[in-house]
Amino acid sequence: MKKQVWVLINSIIVLIALLALWQAIVSFNRLPSYILPGPRVVGSALHHRFHSLLSSFWITTEEAAGGLAASIVVGIVMAMLFAHWRWLRQLFYPYTILLQTVPIVAIAPLIINWIGAGTLAVMTVTFFICLAPIIANTTQGLISVDENLIHLFMMHKATPAQVLFKLRFPNALPNLFTGVRISAGISVIGGITGELFAGSTRVGEGGLGYAIIYANNQMETGYMFAVVFAATVLGFSFFFIVMFLE
Repeated sequence: MKKQVWVLINSIIVLIALLALWQAIVSFNRLPSYILPGPRVVGSALHHRFHSLLSSFWITTEEAAGGLAASIVVGIVMAMLFAHWRWLRQLFYPYTILLQTVPIVAIAPLIINWIGAGTLAVMTVTFFICLAPIIANTTQGLISVDENLIHLFMMHKATPAQVLFKLRFPNALPNLFTGVRISAGISVIGGITGELFAGSTRVGEGGLGYAIIYANNQMETGYMFAVVFAATVLGFSFFFIVMFLE
């Protein structure tokens, strides 16, 4: 416990030192705030725009969490199908890996055109960006069971469902959580990417991606940094929640 306290104290000291260095660079070079705002400007923007930033934060949280949850459910189901039928895995598993290489900014406009602007479209974008890591990791965990254990289950006349749920799935839990941890981090990226294209159906309301567009159009660079800080906090929150559940 004492060691953890010292780690926390050291982390805070490093953070303060970095903020001080950042402020010193901005002040020494007299950089205008629209080019590079200092921590004071960012803190002021965070204070004065806190309510609108909090509203955007919760909207993005809802969209990212919804897309992540859907990807977990669909990813687990698809991984179980791949583990149960080898021929199905051989046919379609390579395409799930290929899905990871598709840039989300390329398919986001298509999803927006098909579904329309709004929360559902952003959740769908998040779903697609989170799906592949969960399928890949969970499938690997399901098929990496010791063959001797499978033979032992078969000797005791276990059904395919019992082999899947009592042997393969428990064995795949570490892999599943690895995939969820990866997807939890990138779910925020998916949510913000979707919002950059169609994050709001009403002017003045939207998530963090919509707030970034607004701040950029208004040249409020300090507020943009505050939005980036909020997105970072959201990503860390998802990551640590998954670690806690694991």
